[in-house]
Amino acid sequence: METNRFAIAVLAAGKGTRLKSKRAKVLHTIGGQPLLRHVVDAVLQVAAPEQVFVVTGHQAEQVEQALASTGVHFVRQAEQLGTGHAIQALREAVGGSSDLLVLSGDVPLIHPETIARLREFHRTQQAAMTILTARPENPFGYGRILRVAPDSADVAAIVEQKSLAPEQHHLGEINSGIYAFHTETLYRHIASLGANNVHGEYYLTDMAAILRAAGERVVALETGDATEVLGANTIAEMMQLDTAMRLATARRLMAEGVTIFRPDTCVIDSGVSIGADTVVEPFVQLLGNTCIGADCRIRSYSVIQNSTLADDILVRNSCVLDHAIVEQGAQLGPFAHLRPQSHIGREAHVGNFVETKKTRLGDKSKANHLAYLGDSDIGSGCNIGAGVITCNYDGVDKHPTKIGDGVFVGSNATLVAPVAIEENSYIAAASCITHPVPSGALALGRAPQVNKPGWVAKRKTARKRQ
Repeated sequence: METNRFAIAVLAAGKGTRLKSKRAKVLHTIGGQPLLRHVVDAVLQVAAPEQVFVVTGHQAEQVEQALASTGVHFVRQAEQLGTGHAIQALREAVGGSSDLLVLSGDVPLIHPETIARLREFHRTQQAAMTILTARPENPFGYGRILRVAPDSADVAAIVEQKSLAPEQHHLGEINSGIYAFHTETLYRHIASLGANNVHGEYYLTDMAAILRAAGERVVALETGDATEVLGANTIAEMMQLDTAMRLATARRLMAEGVTIFRPDTCVIDSGVSIGADTVVEPFVQLLGNTCIGADCRIRSYSVIQNSTLADDILVRNSCVLDHAIVEQGAQLGPFAHLRPQSHIGREAHVGNFVETKKTRLGDKSKANHLAYLGDSDIGSGCNIGAGVITCNYDGVDKHPTKIGDGVFVGSNATLVAPVAIEENSYIAAASCITHPVPSGALALGRAPQVNKPGWVAKRKTARKRQ
């Protein structure tokens, strides 16, 4: 590693026992992503992946899998003995860097701009340690920053809540637990860390006192937004962070021209993008990497996950879309269900209680009522009647249905795959189609109707005799 490089460590080895959960704390999700992923995404806007080192320990495999696509490095902390011990485990990996920035994996609201500002401030001050601080409305429980003088960057001490003197209770500046170190100085003194505390752990916070005692400079940088350094020790606190992140996402989208009625009722993940003049009604969920174009309307109670919608699309109430693609001018619902690999063409209609799966519905085609379309390739200008079913599964394998352009499929028709229906053909209502239908043909697949005159009266007479 080049000696002038700035390494960044993200600590993600702990259990988070206060959550009362089997999952590692950093894997809990807010805003549609794990806590840790939010932190790493912010870091990667400041540093290249090869400069980022994530310390894992508890449920290390799952934690590392959550970041598999990022390209960052992983360092295992086999035994979790505190934040100071985690930094000791990093020594070989980051020893060639000139400076080391340390973040916790459970501060998901941290801004990339703050990370960059901390890096530059630390370098400008030429300090051994820089502490990122904040002034929350209620600082109770946090370690307080005691500066050498009110207008000085230098820190005299970090005073924990229980150790505050009566005259220090007014101190409102807190230690965020995010630090920058001069790497060589840090590791020259880190052996002085002790574990003389109730948990028997090595705390990185204690490095401030150790470095001050050694005559090294410790400084502080205050962030203007206290919320970005907040973590969560309970599920309730985590949901408060989730609310803050989702409202921030909604505000960002509205600033870009999106109308969101009652954003407090909507669940919009941080990875969602929406075009201008789209309207999102109350109680909508937009999840994952969903991308919605301009001039759309998403009506209440719809849930759209990892899907792409073009411009000028109407999604009526209570639709569910999952990994679907919808082209310009299409109309969906109400109560339509687009399962993975559904591709709805331009100006196509998917109506009431229609379900699609691994199906392409061509431009201007319509399936307006009560149909199931699975493993199907349907051309343009088709009409799929009410109650139509593509029978794609034989109990062992899935089979395709191919429908050409301009086909009319009558109500309650059953198409038994594999089957091909060529363009401009008609399928009579209530037909069971098991063989190919040629272009322009009418296919009927039902038994002739038989009427039996007088049958009802004869049946009643027979029952009276019994």
